[in-house]
Order: sequence, then structure tokens, then C-alpha cells
Amino acid sequence: MGKSTIFSALTSAPAEVASYPFCTINPNVGVVSVPDERLSMIGKIVGQENLIPATVEFVDIAGLVKGASKGEGLGNQFLARIRETGLIVHVVRCFEDEDVAHITGRIDPTEDIEIVNIELALADLETVEKRLTRLERQLRTGNRESLKEAERLIPLLQSVGEVLGEGKPVRSMQLSENQLESLTDLNLITMKSQIYVCNVDESSLGGKNEYTDRVRNIASEEGVEVIDICGKLEAEIAVLDSEEERRSFLEDAGIAESGLSRLIRASYGALGLRTFFTKNEKEVKAWTFRQGCKAQQAAGIIHSDFEKGFIAAEVYHCEELFRYGSEHKVKEAGKLRLEGRDYQVQDGDIIFFKFNL
Repeated sequence: MGKSTIFSALTSAPAEVASYPFCTINPNVGVVSVPDERLSMIGKIVGQENLIPATVEFVDIAGLVKGASKGEGLGNQFLARIRETGLIVHVVRCFEDEDVAHITGRIDPTEDIEIVNIELALADLETVEKRLTRLERQLRTGNRESLKEAERLIPLLQSVGEVLGEGKPVRSMQLSENQLESLTDLNLITMKSQIYVCNVDESSLGGKNEYTDRVRNIASEEGVEVIDICGKLEAEIAVLDSEEERRSFLEDAGIAESGLSRLIRASYGALGLRTFFTKNEKEVKAWTFRQGCKAQQAAGIIHSDFEKGFIAAEVYHCEELFRYGSEHKVKEAGKLRLEGRDYQVQDGDIIFFKFNL
């Protein structure tokens, strides 16, 4: 509840906001800059004001009600859209306001979370059962190769189906890398990472209330991160004209950092995304890569020609730049390294790629 308000503040995108359920019919999409103070610190040291941050995309999609897996409410649209995402940000209402309607008529985060989790599990269960039916047919009529595949996958899918039948997510299972890989093409919703956002009133920021306590108890059992956000307050911050005004507003409210900034960074990290930096005479830019990315792959993020003609990467970490105060001193200290194509890029690396076309 309040997800569209939070989305609008987060992205400055014109999502429809109303005090009644299902105001979101069509999905709203917004591309958000990832807050990263390292980018501005690099810019100051190298004397570059043109800073280009990393970005992440958020999508505000229709809400979910009991029976969504069978098409109730806008369930079918919701489920189709959520399958396309990499991370679920589950906004839970944790405030009371008679002027803001709730679909069930009462505030109960435990029930709200349970409804969503069960509906997602039931949607995944239907997907798993369809695949099991197909594999069981392969056991009877398939060739040797399809028979081998069916014998390997059926026990796994049966175990997954049992967990989903209990209303639990697949991510709660202790699955091996090979098992996870076997499930990838099913695109199961409950395999996705998740973050709970407690939408609270201003008086609950920096503290707790009975509703956020319930969410935290559930999140603790699931191993899921929780972030408190006052959607109403963030909406007020979002319409301010300058960064200076926003900082002043936060200080007056006694808040060290916007809840939305924490949400963006948490989402970025939960997706397994990391940042490396490049700099030249025109700009300092943050680039997004997935953890485990090799240097040659990282070069391809900038341009496919960089990857094809990769020779080497000159690398040092941004913390070394902050410590020594200039690239020249970083080089003098012997901290600039020449790395090959198989170097595993680290979050915070500053890289200059050498390539030959």
C-alpha cells in the first residue's frame, strides 16, 4: 500500500497515486540514478564536474489480492510483469490513516505479506506442475536423451512443488548451483530476491511500531532485508528543486539519509550489481557490472569493440585514489596495475582499457 507514491518519489515518474486500491493499471517505468558518493569524490580529485552515475530501472505494477494466481483483481497482469523483473520490492503498509483505504478494511502487515507470498507460490506451483506433466509424458514416449532429462528433473521439481504447496518461496530451499541452473528456464517468481519496504508515517521513522515489528519478524525468517520509508515524506522531498534544499529538508526532519537512497542501493546490491568507474577529459562515469565479471567482459559493457580488441586493463581502486589524492601519486605508490582479460573486476575499480581495433 502506497507503492505508487513511493515509486513517484523514487523515479520522478508520473505514476497515478490515489487513496484507493488498484489505481495502477498499466505499469510505470522509471530509470533511477544509483546514489554513490564515490563518483563525486573521484570527480573532485580529478577536476571533472561532468559525472554520469550508474542507473537501475524500477517498475510500478498492479497490486495483488487474494486469488490473483487464478486471475482475481489484476492478478494476471501483475504476475506476467513480475516475472520480467530481477528483484521484488514488496511495499507493505505500516501506518494508520482513515483517509487512505485498505483493500481488506484493516491494517495487518502479516496478512498482507502472507496473501502475496501464497499467491506467488501458487502461480509458481502451476508452472512447476505443467513442467512435471510434460516430463512425465517424456518418460513414456521420449527418446533416450529426453528420458534422461526427465529422470533428472522430476525429483527436483517434485521437491520444489512440495515447498510451493506449503506457500513457501523456492528461494527458501537449500538448492545447489546445478539445481538452480536447472530451474532457470521456468522463471519462477519465488526464486527472485526480495526486499520488504515498510511504508510508515513520519512519527515511526528512525524507530519502530507494531506493524514494522511484524514485518521484521517475517523478514528475519526469510533472510530478507527490510527498509523503512515514509512515502508521504519522500514525496515532499522529491518535489524540491535542488539537492541543497533536499539536504536541508532531511536535516530539519532529523533524517541522515533519504529512505529512497537506501532502497536504491539495497536493490542494486541485491541484484548482484556492482560499479566500476572510468574517467577521461570529458567525464567520470559509473558503469554497472555483475559480480564475477572479468576485465574483457567489462570492456564490452562500454563498447563491443573494446571487448573484441581487448589488450589489457590499467586498474587501481578508488580508495587508493582517495588515500593518495591524485592518480600521479597512485602510480608513484605502485598501486596502478596492468591486468589481463581474466582479471575479476572489483566494485570501486577505476579502469582504463587498452584495446586494438
